[in-house]
Amino acid sequence: MKRTVKRFLEALGVVALVRGALGLVHGATGRLRGWGPVERLGVLDGYESCTSVALVVLAGAPFAAAGSRGSG
Repeated sequence: MKRTVKRFLEALGVVALVRGALGLVHGATGRLRGWGPVERLGVLDGYESCTSVALVVLAGAPFAAAGSRGSG
């Protein structure tokens, strides 16, 4: 059970990191349309880059939580 939770937290961290990074690449280059994390959310219109940076920074939280769960 602990191993499953740890793997889930690590996967969540990877997804957040990748989506944030792709959002930053899209914001800087205009490529990878449709891969940004908030393109479909009208409420965050105009804040795509800020949200992508926040995702990259907050991606560390699931990794830290997984690390605190121990090795098992």
